[in-house]
Amino acid sequence: MEFTQNQAIYLQIADRLCENILEGAWKPGDRIPSVRELAEQTEVNPNTVLRTFGHLQDQGILQNQRGIGYFVSDRALEITVERKRESFVGTELPRVFRTMDLLKMGFEDLKRIYAARRVEGKETV
Repeated sequence: MEFTQNQAIYLQIADRLCENILEGAWKPGDRIPSVRELAEQTEVNPNTVLRTFGHLQDQGILQNQRGIGYFVSDRALEITVERKRESFVGTELPRVFRTMDLLKMGFEDLKRIYAARRVEGKETV
């Protein structure tokens, strides 16, 4: 996993784990990799992974079963979608709208580009 400098590493790992939930790779009740396994996979300190798990547990996305491991919570998908939407609308969309304004692009332009992208098989769903 490659990390950027504009966000804490534990949050970047949390985002990736949430993407696994959004993509359907992990479903409610699924056991996720252990702290040690994920630390090895991401090449970070286990304490960083532990912080990631704590963060996601605080949000209700993961549940810890002592001695067994961490599991995807029953409401993980719902919580993750809500969190990602809030972030998208609050952070990313304003930047997109500003760029569209600077380039004098409208929603029709955006719809056309999005439709062409889906036809080319690059949909992200």
